[in-house]
Amino acid sequence: MDIDDIDTVAVLGAGNMGHGIAEVAALAGYDVTMRDIKDEFVRDGYEGVEWSLGKLAEKGRISEDEADATLDRITPLVDFERAVADADVVIEAVPEQMEIKKDVYAELEEHAPDRAIFATNTSSLSVTELSEVTERPEQFCGMHFFNPPVRMQLVEVISGAHSSDETLETIEALADDVGKSPVRVRKDSPGFIVNRVLVPQMNEACWIVHEGDATVAEVDSTTSFEMGMPMGAFELGDQVGHDVTLHVLEYMHEVLGDAYEPCPLLSEKVEAEELGRKTGKGFYDYEDGGVDIPSDATREDVADRLLAAMANEVGKLVANDVAPVSDIDDSMGLGAGFPEGPARMADEHGLDVLVETLEARHEATGAARYEVSDGLREAAESGGFYDEGEDGEAMNYEQIEVEVDGAVGHVQLDRPQRMNTITPRMIDELDAALDAFEAAEDVRAVLLEGAGDRAFSAGLDAASAAPEGSLDAAEMSRKGQRVFGRLEEVGMPVVAAIDGYCLGGGMELATAADVRVASEAGQFGQPEHNLGLIPGWGGTQRLKHVVGEGRAREIIFTARNDYDAETMYDYGFVNEVLAPDEHDDRKWELARDLAAGPPIAQRLTKRAMLAGRDDTGAGLELEASAFGHLFTTDDVWEGLAAFQQDREPEFEGE
Repeated sequence: MDIDDIDTVAVLGAGNMGHGIAEVAALAGYDVTMRDIKDEFVRDGYEGVEWSLGKLAEKGRISEDEADATLDRITPLVDFERAVADADVVIEAVPEQMEIKKDVYAELEEHAPDRAIFATNTSSLSVTELSEVTERPEQFCGMHFFNPPVRMQLVEVISGAHSSDETLETIEALADDVGKSPVRVRKDSPGFIVNRVLVPQMNEACWIVHEGDATVAEVDSTTSFEMGMPMGAFELGDQVGHDVTLHVLEYMHEVLGDAYEPCPLLSEKVEAEELGRKTGKGFYDYEDGGVDIPSDATREDVADRLLAAMANEVGKLVANDVAPVSDIDDSMGLGAGFPEGPARMADEHGLDVLVETLEARHEATGAARYEVSDGLREAAESGGFYDEGEDGEAMNYEQIEVEVDGAVGHVQLDRPQRMNTITPRMIDELDAALDAFEAAEDVRAVLLEGAGDRAFSAGLDAASAAPEGSLDAAEMSRKGQRVFGRLEEVGMPVVAAIDGYCLGGGMELATAADVRVASEAGQFGQPEHNLGLIPGWGGTQRLKHVVGEGRAREIIFTARNDYDAETMYDYGFVNEVLAPDEHDDRKWELARDLAAGPPIAQRLTKRAMLAGRDDTGAGLELEASAFGHLFTTDDVWEGLAAFQQDREPEFEGE
């Protein structure tokens, strides 16, 4: 089956995951049947979709008409046969218990069309074992969405032992078509990628406290403020639900052995029904203050153990060909909100240190979880999970995506799980991308945007990029000033396409572009004063030249983060404001139009305007000199000829 053959998607299960998957598929234009075992379950799921669509419309992500049309494409059902009779793809999202799922597939096989692909949303169970309940194991694979499906980008596409390449490619194409980022899991291994790395780390956090080596506060302080995680380890466990974590660990323990033995502390929490937020109490009491993580209780030895646990799992996944290291890092960013992937974090921390940590723990305790994996040891011996090239200077784009589309150099800030927040590494990668565009003769314009639809960029990633002192902070400021300034200096037009949040350093980046187009969902501001800071990447200087000094002072001094796109259009910051369904087409149309312009004239125009910013006389002199030089170029004569012949000019930059 090809992606073009898919019209109808059946979703089995109307709980949080099921109704979220149904909404995602319907938003993408598919007809969806959503089935559960009771009317009340189906009704609750349908109302959940309706509420979510209303929120998207309220925030300007979709129009009211789109919300209504999406809801109309979803048919809620209890009747199993009706739900799957015309399905091209069936996505199962029933409770995470092997026997329940097997019963569902036995019934599904009776009623689904022969052409239908079956995809399980299991987060850890064996795809192969489930597929063997059916008579079509080659048309069976995993399609693991993350919660909530409407917001989370990652979809793990898992190959069972019998899954055909055609099935996997079709499901990957479907995931892409519904706006997600699919990552192929090449082998059916418990926990797949994200849970395989994350759950052992959470288990190790429990062992650290259980054995009296650190407190909950120290572990969460370390994970939040030293390692830069979006949540503390125990805070995350409370969010996920300790029963869910324990269930995954027990399955891993059963299949993979003693290295995944659940910590007694975790079992005790589940036995006491202290499961986390959903019960009001876990490692934190949510009826009495909730989470309070100290910022000054970090421990280096705790970071060593938690990073070592993750790096060991990365080594196992790579050595067993479950996934390449880059896919593991991408998955952990998209599915778990990691500021950097665990392999990159481990490389930066030092693999030798992590190997020594595991060896010392294994010698002291004999615990199987501390046995160093072959993959980690091999990576340590070769200098890291990543091969940076012989000189160590090769740039692997990890936090931006770079491509050339025709004459347009396209840069996408690629950290949607962190609202495309900016790190020093991202700045280095942007610098390298501009080098590449300037070296490429065919690139004549740059289009800059953020991945996803939630943010262009929400500013500095304070958790993972916080400077260690005043000298480090000043140097980070200078680096950002220089690289963002290159957008003004590069000899081609730069378009910033803004959708969602454009705050702090993200707004400073957009300010350096030549043209800014925003969706109606754009939200702007320089909130640095709320933190006792000032804009440090050129905002105090560049913004006043775009909106005027009075407006720049207002934006910076009020420290608001809620300027809407229409207001910023009135201020002169945004050149165009577009409806959500127009934004994508228009940004490319504008970039391509500018790329078709006269390259020499564009380059000299930018130079003249920049030179005249603080010295009008210098700008006028450069303008006159450039005007004279242009009359010696072929482009001018092409422009004049095209004007006389009433046709579009074809500028060659000569």
